[in-house]
Amino acid sequence: MTTATALAPETNPSETSSDAPARSAKSRYQSCIDASKRVRWDIDKDVFRGRDFDFQSTFLPEGLTKLDELPFLAPTERRLMSQIQGRSYANIFGLVERFINAKVLELSREHWLGDQTALMALVRFSDEELKHQEMFRRIEEMIGRGMPPGYRLMMDPDEVAKAVLGASTWAVLALTCHIELFTQVHYRQSIEPQTDLSPLFKDVFLYHWKEESQHAILDELEWRREDAKLDSEARDRAVDDFIALVGAVDGLLQMQARADVDYFLAVTPRVFDAAETERLRNGILAAYRWQYILSGAQHPRFGEILGSLITPEQGQRIGQALAPLSA
Repeated sequence: MTTATALAPETNPSETSSDAPARSAKSRYQSCIDASKRVRWDIDKDVFRGRDFDFQSTFLPEGLTKLDELPFLAPTERRLMSQIQGRSYANIFGLVERFINAKVLELSREHWLGDQTALMALVRFSDEELKHQEMFRRIEEMIGRGMPPGYRLMMDPDEVAKAVLGASTWAVLALTCHIELFTQVHYRQSIEPQTDLSPLFKDVFLYHWKEESQHAILDELEWRREDAKLDSEARDRAVDDFIALVGAVDGLLQMQARADVDYFLAVTPRVFDAAETERLRNGILAAYRWQYILSGAQHPRFGEILGSLITPEQGQRIGQALAPLSA
């Protein structure tokens, strides 16, 4: 897949300094349209292909589950926990795409009577996010049929979306860019290399990654466009909003980690002692914080974009907010 760097167009030497940014942005919107057309896929024809999940296989790899840090788990227990984590991983992606799509549709309004290339790129972005939501809803139904009852998703997608969309557009785009950058890292570094994953689970995130790659570029373009509207005070408030959103995400992850460990303890035959249970709870929470917060915050491209928009003092505030999550 093309990266943000590969999609960035060459600068025309004849352009004036005022023309170049607009031409560059327009070229990048068009590149996202081209990429969207090239990788376009269908849920049934390309992803599911009449298959079901293989419950004798791992779902989520150890690079994301961090189960290699819990050596007291037996192989069958590690596999079960990977399936529970994989189920939540898919559900949380479906959930965040609810607010992402709502924001994309809102942003598209600003292009209705203007840049039609940007409008087309965002309309395709929205269409793809709706498709992803449908895919993740269907995945939950399929996995639910193959696992014991009692699993709970602790987050309501609409309520989470309402809360997130109450923050400034700058903060929502920062969170969105962060999410769509880490999806690429997760696939390339952890999911793609592991050979013992359920084939269907692996393909779900292969195809998801293909479309998220251009979404991250559109996030950056819209984030920078929004940033250009703000004065220093409004940007400072937006940084506070972003910090608050990260804190809210962590609160949701704490609830889901507790629920997932409770479910695991209820359905696995072995009784774990108090020390093992505590290590399990701490380990799963640490894995979720890595998956949904830290892996994105540490992404070089995210740091590059964010660093270009904020002051050192604002960066320090963000770093202080993240520090306890990585402890």
